[in-house]
Amino acid sequence: MDCYQNLAVSYDRLTNDVDYEATVAFYNEILKREGLRPRTAVDLACGTGSITKLLAEQGLNVTGVDMSEEMLTVAMEKCMDMEEPPRFVCQPLQKLWLPRGVDLAVCALDSLDYITDPRDCEEAIRRTYKSLNPGGIFIFDVNTPEKLLCMDGQVFLDEDDDVYCVWRGEFDKETNICSYGMDLFQRRGDLWQRSFEEHREYAYSREQLTGYLKAAGFTHIEVYADRLFEAPRPGEQRIYFKARKGKRK
Repeated sequence: MDCYQNLAVSYDRLTNDVDYEATVAFYNEILKREGLRPRTAVDLACGTGSITKLLAEQGLNVTGVDMSEEMLTVAMEKCMDMEEPPRFVCQPLQKLWLPRGVDLAVCALDSLDYITDPRDCEEAIRRTYKSLNPGGIFIFDVNTPEKLLCMDGQVFLDEDDDVYCVWRGEFDKETNICSYGMDLFQRRGDLWQRSFEEHREYAYSREQLTGYLKAAGFTHIEVYADRLFEAPRPGEQRIYFKARKGKRK
């Protein structure tokens, strides 16, 4: 079963503590510091389109890309009443193709970690580079290896009146992958429907991702602590990357 096949309809309720506005505000501060005013953007692994919508509300022409049809359905419903809604495309990031270049690419909420084959991750970054206009910028975040390692053996619970989710983390040091076994109970009228999904994240190091960015052609690479303009500290749980595509000479 694909990730998010059953979770999609409940995803926003289970993640209502995620501060999407703060994430977009951090993007905007990076853009300000870089002296950029993008007109077009792609939201990679856009999920239910929360960040896609915020970017579009700022006047950007946005495309949301995700490999989950179920998540994209929720995203399209979320944006359907907008005067100029984003365009949504179903693609895995390692096969990313856009009909025209964009000025800004973002990838939020450790979505690159979900690409568990490093070769596919490197290809996704290479295709992102190709999708950017000269001078464009790529901003993304990942869970750190320290965070994913700490998830091993942990049990978490998320719930509201209509959904109950229990998930367990297991880190495999041989594969460098953290797996989340997720039991999901969703209310269907007077009954509860149970389903199971497995989510897997690869623990990419800062050096590994920096290497992929450089190999793709990116320059002006910087790594930040979680939504802070300072270097990550030991034990940092989430880090952000910023990289630029060179301008035409």
